Amino acid sequence: MTTQPIPVTVLTGYLGSGKTTLLNRILRENHGQRIAVIENEFGEIGIDNELVIEADEEIFEMNNGCICCTVRGDLIRILGQLMKRRDKFDHIIIETTGMANPAPVAQTFWVDDDMKEMFSLDAIITIVDAKHVWQHIDDSDECKEQIGFADVILLNKTDLVTENELDQLSKRIQRMNSQAQVHQTENAAIGMDKILNIRAFDLAAKAEINPAFLTEELPFEWMGVYYLYNDDEYTVTFDAGPDPSMDTLFIPLDKLDEEQLSKAKKKAVKQFSEAYKVLKSGKFIPSTGALSRLLIDEKKGASFRLHPHKTGLYALYTQHGPDEFNLTIQQNNIPVQAIQSEEYAHGHEHDETVESVGIESTGALNLQKLNQWIGWLLSERGTDIFRSKGVLNIADRDERFVFQGVHMLFEAKSDRNWKPSEKRMNQLIFIGRNLDRQELTKGFNACLASSR
Repeated sequence: MTTQPIPVTVLTGYLGSGKTTLLNRILRENHGQRIAVIENEFGEIGIDNELVIEADEEIFEMNNGCICCTVRGDLIRILGQLMKRRDKFDHIIIETTGMANPAPVAQTFWVDDDMKEMFSLDAIITIVDAKHVWQHIDDSDECKEQIGFADVILLNKTDLVTENELDQLSKRIQRMNSQAQVHQTENAAIGMDKILNIRAFDLAAKAEINPAFLTEELPFEWMGVYYLYNDDEYTVTFDAGPDPSMDTLFIPLDKLDEEQLSKAKKKAVKQFSEAYKVLKSGKFIPSTGALSRLLIDEKKGASFRLHPHKTGLYALYTQHGPDEFNLTIQQNNIPVQAIQSEEYAHGHEHDETVESVGIESTGALNLQKLNQWIGWLLSERGTDIFRSKGVLNIADRDERFVFQGVHMLFEAKSDRNWKPSEKRMNQLIFIGRNLDRQELTKGFNACLASSR
């Protein structure tokens, strides 16, 4: 008996557009489908799982980076985990970070034969914040990509704009993507028959928009070939870099030729989708073709040990370029140079001016102080704060307090009761430009019930 591919919906949209609101609507609706959710967040603290209702059993999080940058690694790994529970769901929704380009996410389901057999990409749905999109539509590549690559576009928060503003936005969206189905919504309210099982994804149309769409997206950015000796121990060092970790893979080579390198590359692609072992500084990196996630201190960097299992050639594949971490392999403090190396281009780069500040702490908050601080913060700094959200512990309350904001608009309300097994934590994330970590942390701490 042939098993039908599982339909997949990719849910995207710029920061604060209403993705989580729509996701919660989908999970509440009585549509008869069991939904599995894969979430991806931009920011140093992941709290979107806390904002999604009734999804404890079938929700997977990816908090180590943008989903479009780990598309052949963590995403495929999570999809593989889901397939082990195939009987528990009928549809998969991937909610991407607001900084994600949906094209390489969609590409996952077409460039790999196994993916094509198991999954069917149903639609890419982009939510557009009708109130705030004008602040990003001209200068954000991510915002343009999300609109341009969509199959369905929801012009959300239409109640916050005038008829004339909505008409101007509709015309602009039409010029950017004339093929997408466009719906106007308030609070992301829409019939499920317009967004689920609609078979709207058109491979030929997407390839026409982006001719490079079917070009393989690799999960690593660099490869270097080294000749290493079995009777020596090597030191592999990393300076502090842009990420707190680096996925690395050593693959032994029989000889140095195109055929061997091609086989090694295919093996590396597969291995980057398999389980990895987390290694702290000082540990041994395997040399036998096993994937490692190396933890790199944001200030000190890290140093690892390497003892090749045999003398010979090794291809080293790294998630990021070695220059970003000043990666070096040394033998008795003498650097070992790569015999041959290759860089793999990645088409998607984020707006480096957008950053996140996360705050995580215990302690109960004074609600009046919190309201005053958030009100002041968003009125004074709201232009630079694209997105803010949090789950908070309020003094003398049994319920969690949920806070969400987009620029100067925000909503705060009581949520479900804290569970007996839960640690009552405060978790906030601010995403935007020109964020002052010290100011944000100081303002938050002043809201604690114990502060004076």
